[in-house]
Amino acid sequence: MTKIVIVATSAFDLKGHPTGLWLEECATPYYKFKEAGYEVVLASPTGGPVPIDASSMGGNHFNDDCKKFMHDKEAMGALSHSVKLDSVDLSSVDAIFFCGGHGTCVDFVEDVSIKSAIETLYESDKVVAAVCHGPNCLPQCTKKDGSPLVKGLKVSAFSDKEEDMAGLGDKCPFLLESKLRELGAEYVEGDPWTSTVSVDGKLVTGQNPQSSAATAEATIKLL
Repeated sequence: MTKIVIVATSAFDLKGHPTGLWLEECATPYYKFKEAGYEVVLASPTGGPVPIDASSMGGNHFNDDCKKFMHDKEAMGALSHSVKLDSVDLSSVDAIFFCGGHGTCVDFVEDVSIKSAIETLYESDKVVAAVCHGPNCLPQCTKKDGSPLVKGLKVSAFSDKEEDMAGLGDKCPFLLESKLRELGAEYVEGDPWTSTVSVDGKLVTGQNPQSSAATAEATIKLL
């Protein structure tokens, strides 16, 4: 059975701003992968309960997958007792998927377990995927030759325009689009809040919450 690890943030606060996981970016891929027949493991940097950003649980953000997830005992149980990422046997994993939320600005940017997991799987020609702020995990990663992992690759992630519209750019460690460009990535941008996905080899990235389904589908296609 194909095994995929969905990694969510453990952080609930960004410089005084309550945050966490953006639920759609976990719930929608979770059901896409389940429907594909995969074994799905929910993990986080520290393990245990994953905080959910309250802003993702209202209005249009709270889609049918989110509603289903919140009433799914198995799914919520896994999110409430997430596996610590560094305890996962990466040799048994076929793909890894990093979901977003501004919590990732705290614990995805410099994390030994995340860096190790990405570099190990990428070098093993396995799928590495991330959506929205999930690509905060990528700037710290390098290829075997020491160059940035994203250098020369097509990458999509939360755009500087979207960060400005969200009003939290001053709290982020860096603007994700700008950082990726700085590292030599070929940043691919769609209009704000519209689905945009980039696939380059085994790296799959999506721009925003609206890209959650398409990012998961592109991951499934590679698997």
